[in-house]
Order: sequence, then structure tokens, then C-alpha cells
Amino acid sequence: MHKRITWMVVVIALFVLFGGLSFGVGLYFDYLWFAELGKTAVFTTVLYAKSMLGSGTLLAAFLFLYFNLLFANRGPGQIEIGIPTPNGQITAYRVEPETVRRFAGLASLAIGFLIGVGYAANWERVWRWLHRVDFGSADPVFGRDVSFYFFTLPFLRDVVRFGLMLSFLALIGVAVLYYFKGALTWGQLKGSGGRSRPSVHISLLAALVFALLGASAYLDRFELLYGTHNVFSGAGYADLHARLPMLSLLAAAALVGALLWIANAFLKGSRPAVIAILLYLVVMFGGNLYPAFIQKFFVDPNELDKESPQIAHNIRATLEAYNLDAVEERDLSGDTALTARDIENNSATIQSIRLWDHEPLLDALKQIQEIRTYYDFVSVDNDRYLIDGQLKQLMLSARELNSASLPERNWINEHLSYTHGYGIAVGPVNRMTSEGLPVLHVQNIPPESAYPLLEVDRPEIYYGELTHSYALVHTGQEEFDYPSGEENVYARYQGEGGVRVHSLLRKLLFAFYFRDPNILLSPLVTRDSRFLYFRDIRQRINRLAPFLMLDQDPYSVISGGKLFWIQDAYTVSDRYPYSTRTPGVGNYIRNSVKVVVDAYNGDVDLYVADAEDPVIRVYEKIFAGVFRPLSEIPEHLHRHLRYPEDIFTVQTYMYSVYHMGAPQIFYNKEDLWQIPTLATGSTENPMSPYYTIMRLPQETREEFILMLPFTPGRKDNLSAWMVARSDGEHYGKLVVYRFPKQKLVYGPRQIVARVNQDAEIARQISLWDQRGSQVIQGNLLIIPIEEALLYIRPLYLRAQNGKIPELKRVIVAYENRIAMEETLEASIARIFEGEYSFAAGEARLAEQSAGAPPRAPTAGLGLVEEAGEAYSRAVAAQRQGDWATYGEELRKLGAALEELKRARDSRPAPEP
Repeated sequence: MHKRITWMVVVIALFVLFGGLSFGVGLYFDYLWFAELGKTAVFTTVLYAKSMLGSGTLLAAFLFLYFNLLFANRGPGQIEIGIPTPNGQITAYRVEPETVRRFAGLASLAIGFLIGVGYAANWERVWRWLHRVDFGSADPVFGRDVSFYFFTLPFLRDVVRFGLMLSFLALIGVAVLYYFKGALTWGQLKGSGGRSRPSVHISLLAALVFALLGASAYLDRFELLYGTHNVFSGAGYADLHARLPMLSLLAAAALVGALLWIANAFLKGSRPAVIAILLYLVVMFGGNLYPAFIQKFFVDPNELDKESPQIAHNIRATLEAYNLDAVEERDLSGDTALTARDIENNSATIQSIRLWDHEPLLDALKQIQEIRTYYDFVSVDNDRYLIDGQLKQLMLSARELNSASLPERNWINEHLSYTHGYGIAVGPVNRMTSEGLPVLHVQNIPPESAYPLLEVDRPEIYYGELTHSYALVHTGQEEFDYPSGEENVYARYQGEGGVRVHSLLRKLLFAFYFRDPNILLSPLVTRDSRFLYFRDIRQRINRLAPFLMLDQDPYSVISGGKLFWIQDAYTVSDRYPYSTRTPGVGNYIRNSVKVVVDAYNGDVDLYVADAEDPVIRVYEKIFAGVFRPLSEIPEHLHRHLRYPEDIFTVQTYMYSVYHMGAPQIFYNKEDLWQIPTLATGSTENPMSPYYTIMRLPQETREEFILMLPFTPGRKDNLSAWMVARSDGEHYGKLVVYRFPKQKLVYGPRQIVARVNQDAEIARQISLWDQRGSQVIQGNLLIIPIEEALLYIRPLYLRAQNGKIPELKRVIVAYENRIAMEETLEASIARIFEGEYSFAAGEARLAEQSAGAPPRAPTAGLGLVEEAGEAYSRAVAAQRQGDWATYGEELRKLGAALEELKRARDSRPAPEP
């Protein structure tokens, strides 16, 4: 028996020792990691806050529980325990008060420790309350500033919960202790013959419980503003006129009950206690029945009239909480006819139409640019760059190292040799080769750039989306840099990232921290070696700022010859009164922070993008010096900031409902909008927002925007479209363009249906299917030109058993006209019956970029390229014996040359 107990003690001691060592080592390396980033203020602030709050609540819980149990232990009676003997008899053993005292102390300490650990994890609520700032906006019911609901109310809730928890635990503990001591009987509880020590003690604890229940009921009044109803969110008529008064009455009943329990402690009999309990229960049950009665017989028969003020509160609060209260609405006539001249005047918009969807482009890049099996392209990002004086939309994808695909996976290869990705693939959104593959401005290893602005001098990617494990640099092992033909090129990390090994002790601790003995045993790891860990950019930012919600799409940027990641981050909450909630987000969101991560050094900079957001202002006060104003971001990075997709998606869903500002229209959903849905395979999914460069109606220049259309509820025609602007002084502004309700404007589903019914298009797709090729219909894009709309949909072709999708056709629709040609320009030209010239548009765009006055359209390089591509395809078809294609390409070559001739003949003679 003694040996078993000894072994149990040893095991527990080892477990505690190992756990304590793991905690201490983890804390140490967390500090080193924060010091590497120059953000030790985050580490020390959080550690201080958790330590103070945890130790404070532990001490308060221990003292409260221990002194209550100690007081009960000093009362009358003694604990006796019956222990059976081998002969079947029961032997009574008296437990000494000193033993009970020690046990009470250990139990109070254990419970206090658990409570302290739990409350230490909630340090943010306390620190946000201590550093709170006002919103400058009040709720419509109680008139309190919104900051009360964000910062003060959660703190008060925690305080009341803490008090209730301790009071209940103390009440149960002393009652059990009095019971086992034989000092607690029904007669004593009734108070017959005078008040006993146990009765007084329990009555006073019960009074404290009732007082705290009253405080809880009082705070529940404010929680009514987060209610949900069938039509709206927030407090309804029954809440305000029935539940609110009943909660106030319940709080008063609880406080009266507390006074009755105090009286019960000093008066004979138990009537005050019984009255206190019954009073509280009656009011509590009445608080459930009375609101239901009001809702059933007063609200439901006349709901619109009764709930109109509350609906108005909900609309206003939701628009404010989602930053939609400043949306600019512009009306479109819907009667503007699009001409070829309009197309030429909007050449920048036409040349920025995205023909490459992310998935087909990603598939193509994986086949033509991965170079080696251990490289991988994770995602495709959209951004804009000023190339040759013209704003161009490009698609970028970083070439990262995927250690899971290494041909030989071992510790040295995964952590010492293959440590980083290399380079990036960049191409225009709308160009393809004659084979239907993407044109690339940056490609290959080492990176080859077509433009100086896109040159990459530091292509190594040590920090990215696939860097999930640690890397060791400056070791005795050569570090693989990139492949070069049959040979490999090796390099040494020149950056400042990572934590230096420094000593044998730290090397041992690193091995313990990563649970990897190879670190300690390998002679390749020296004092000068550096550990790069937490290299996944999302994990890196989450550890640095766990209070921020991150956008799903961090995007890569080429700037100054280096690679960076820009990650949008949000402050979110579910504490905005009367605002409607979004699952996974809450009912308040702001894009408050732009995070920039250096892909080579791992530096992380947090820039405050919305200085008016009270939530981020609170965190700026908590973590002094960690955040930087957006004005300090380098200009070469500032020009690549964009409005993020996640918040725009949430805002468009909210605005589709909450653009209805009148309560009656909102209640009846008379003008409800919805996000259009399109078939993707066998399922239908809502359209996603997409970036493009365009000149908005009533604006004078092109800009980078994010847009999404709306259709009326349960209808397919288009009712409006929303854009988020990303450039210059207009950054962050939301604009909605509305079509007149009496005007029919085709929506996405209607256009898709008309395209599918087109005989020529259906025949061509059927022909491809018969040959065993897979036809992939790309995303439908709606492109506003002036006040009219073009609909664009690319078609990709993947050969049987092939992996590379080729961009083969582009479908363009405008009003009742549909065209499908090999290029976007050809389809637009067919729509406008040859009136449109892509070369003319190019020339006009070049003149505008150079600042020259516009002149008459002229043919140029575009037609020359078209003729050259037609000739190349004709030669390829001749070699393959495909005489039908050969003849078709010769016809296109002749048409291009004829167009060039006409353009030359129509050019005005030069002035003498």
C-alpha cells in the first residue's frame, strides 16, 4: 500500500515537473521570438495582465473560501468517520479540527488556482475596460455610450459571475461542513429556540447570493438589446414594455430577498428566508409569462405598428456597426446605349477584365512554373502595378517550398537544406499565348522579369503560407537555394530573422521545445545557427495579435526588388446594441489593421488603417508602441493596399437587406436584394466579389475597385451593384449604383441561360465534349462601361487526361447580342460589328498615359500581334494536318492584314 502511494506521488511529481518545465521553456522561447520581432511589449503586457489577474482572483477566491470554511470549522460539533474493521464492526474516528483546517486550506487553494487560471485567460476584458474609450454614439433605449456595451458590461458580468461562483461554493462548502459536524439540523435552520452560529453564517451567505442575483438581473436588462426576432435584431416591443420592467422587478425582488436573508440571520423562525425564495421565484416565473402574454395578444396582431421604432433602431445600428452608414448611392438611367467609341474610351477597363480565374490559372502555373516537385503555388492574388505609365491589373502567385513533396524526407532535408521557396509568377489578367496558356511577366528560376518594376532581387521565401515547420540556417549543412539545370545552387541566409542558438544550454532547450533530439545530437547545429520558427504568416500574426481576425487571403507584393505579404486584419465584436449578427464574425467589424510581413526576414509591422475605430484605439493604449499609423507605411507598399474581400462580402450581404431604410419596406421585404447565384458543377453558389480596374460612372479616371452585383429577391434581373474603392483619397469608400425598377437589366443567371441557348456556342461546346476534352466555364464577370454593362465569361479547355487548362474562347454578351471568339477583343469587335478596334483603344490608352490629347483611333501593334498569332496557329495546324483550322487561321490572318490596310489608308496625312 505504501509503495503504491509512493509511486503515485513520484508520478504526480514528475508530471508536475515536466509540465512546469514545458511551460517555462515555452515562455522563454516565446519571449525570444517576440524580441526577434521587436514586439516584447506584447509579451510583457500579456504576461503581466495574466499574472496580475490570475494571482488576484486566486488570492481573492482562496481567502473568501478559506475564511468561510475556517469560520465553520471553529463552530460547534466535530466530524466523525466510521471505518469498518476486519471483523465487520464499525470503528468511529474523530477528525481533528486541525486536519479539517488543513484540508480546507488545500481545497480552497486548489479551487482558487482553477478559478485564477480561468480568469487569467480573460485578461482582455479587464484591460479593455481599464483602457476604454468612447464611441461617441449612444444606444436608443438606455442612452449609454456604445463603449459601455463593448467594455464595461462584459467586465461587470465577469465581476458578478466571480462573486456568484464564490458565494455558491462557500455556501455549499460550509453547509456540508456543518452537516458532517452535526451542527446543522432542520430545527436550527427553522430558528426554533434562537439563532445558531450555522444558521447565521448560512443566512448571510444566502443574502450575498441574492444580492449578486439582483446585480445579475440588473445587468440582464442591457442584454435585451442583443435579442433576435423573426424580422429584426435587438429589443422588441415586448422586451421593452414587459421583459425590461420584469427584470427591474426581479432585481428589486432579489435585493429585498437579500435583506430578508439578513433579517433571517437574527430573527427567530425561517419565515424571512421562505418569503425571499418564494418572492424571487414568483417574479422570475412572472418575468417569463408576462412578456409572452404581451407578445401574443398585443404585438402579434399589430406587429408592424408596434415594432416600427425598434426596426428603425436595428437598421441604423446595423449600418453603423458594419460601416455602411456612409455608403454613397448613385442612380443609373439604364437607358444608355453602349457604342464602340465608349469601348475605346474605356480601354483601361477592357484591358483589365480578368479572363484567368484563380483555379484554372493555379492549375496552369503548377504545370508550367513549379519547375520541381517540391515547389507549390498555393493561391493567386490580384493587384495593380503601374507599368509603362498605365495601371495594369496583374495576378501573382508565390512559388513556395512544400516540404511534404520532397523526394527524400529526412530531418536534414526538411529543416536544414530545403528551407525556403523561391520566386513568384506574375502575369496580366487578360492575356494568353497562342496555345491558350497564361502570358507571364515574371517567370522561371531565377526570376526573369519583363519590366524593371517587377524585378525580384531577393526571391527567397522563408516566411509564407506553406512554411509550417521551423528552419535552421547558418548550420554546417549547405542550404539549397534553387535548381539550375542538372545542378543545384546553394546559398547562405543573409537576413536578420531567427533566434540564435548561442550556447549548448539553449541548444538543449531548443531540442526540448521542439521535442526533437536531432537538434541536440547533430554537430551541424552550431552556436551561430539560427532558428526560424512560427514562419506561417497567419500563425505568425495570430501569435503577435490574437485579438485580430485575419482575412482569408493574404496577398503577395513585389516592391523594391523584395517580396512582401500584406494581410488584412479586422477588429470584430458581438457587443453592438441592436445590430444584426453575422455567423463567425459577430455584429461589428472594421478593417482596422494592415499587416506587412517581410517574406525574407520575417519582420511584422502592424499599421492602423482605421484610426476612428474605438476598438483598435483601446488596443493601441494597451500595447503602446506596437501599432504604427498608416502614414508611416512606405509609399511603395501603400500603393498596393486594397479593400479586402472578406469584409466586403459581409457588407454586401448586410446591405442587400439593410439598404431598405423605411421600417415598413424593411418589414415587408418589398425591396429585398440578394447576391446572384450561379451553377458550379452540380451545386449553385453565390457570386464572389472580384477586383478590376475601371472608370466608374460619373468619374474621370480609372481605379482599382472590388465589386459585386445585386439582384431583386427571388428574381434574376439586375437591380444594383456595389463597389469598394481602393485608390488614393477614395480608399475605403463604398458606392452603390442602382438601376431603375421599371427598367429590365439582365442578371447573371439570365445571361448564362441565353448563352447556353445560343446555337453556335452550344454546337462548339458539344464538339469539344465529343472529342473527349473537358470544357470549363469560367466565372461570369459583369463589367460596367459608362452606364451600361458588358458580361464576360471565359471558356477553358482541358484535354482528355490532361492537367493544363487552356483559355480557348471568350464569351461577351451585351443586351441581346452574344459573341464567342478566341480573344476578348475579337468578341467585342463582333458585338459591335467591326466598329471596335482593340489597337485603337490601346493607342488611345497610351496617349492618355503619356498626357497627349486624344486623337482618332489608329491601328497598331494589337493587330500586328493578332496577325502574327494567326500565322503561328496556321503553321501549327498545317504540320498536324488539321486543314480546317489551317483555313480558318488564314482567314483571320487576311482579316487582320485588311484591317491594318484600312487603318493605314484612313490615317490623316502629316502636316507639312
